[in-house]
Amino acid sequence: MSSLIMRKLFSVDDYLQMAETGILAEDDRVELIRGEILAMSPIGPAHNAAIARATHALVDLAGTKAIVWIQNSTRLDDYSAPQPDIVLLKRRYDFYAARLPEPGDMLLIVEIADSSLEYDRKIKTALYAERGLPEYWISDIRNDRLLVFSEPDGKSYRARRELRRGDRIAPRLLPECELAVDALLP
Repeated sequence: MSSLIMRKLFSVDDYLQMAETGILAEDDRVELIRGEILAMSPIGPAHNAAIARATHALVDLAGTKAIVWIQNSTRLDDYSAPQPDIVLLKRRYDFYAARLPEPGDMLLIVEIADSSLEYDRKIKTALYAERGLPEYWISDIRNDRLLVFSEPDGKSYRARRELRRGDRIAPRLLPECELAVDALLP
């Protein structure tokens, strides 16, 4: 007699209900990726500093042009609700109180990568490209660089660039919001 082992994949609705009922605590560092609840890496001082610097710069630049969404849930599809470090969102009068931001709302995703670089480069890049997210930046704090992905095409991005301190960049969908790459590194 053979037994078949099957995975139980969770939907975003299941995941949110687990949070509402206390199965997942508010301070649990988890996210839902392709139906699986994954523990996220602990955040160290360099990671925190990079988020704080980037947030400060992006809030100043975006002003009333976009909402700066910091380490909050998003909804990519029925089975993925990642919590990117920073997302620039289209403005909404309710600041997304009625629903989680979805791919059509996202102008830019920024992940700060320390111990999570491989995960952010492989898993998240494919996930964001599949959902058609226009631009994805990885602040690689160990290697002191910014990886820039744009032009989603299937499970990858056609355009890829590497920028260093001293370089400048603007989100493709907010070209007036140019900033120094230094603002995205600790």
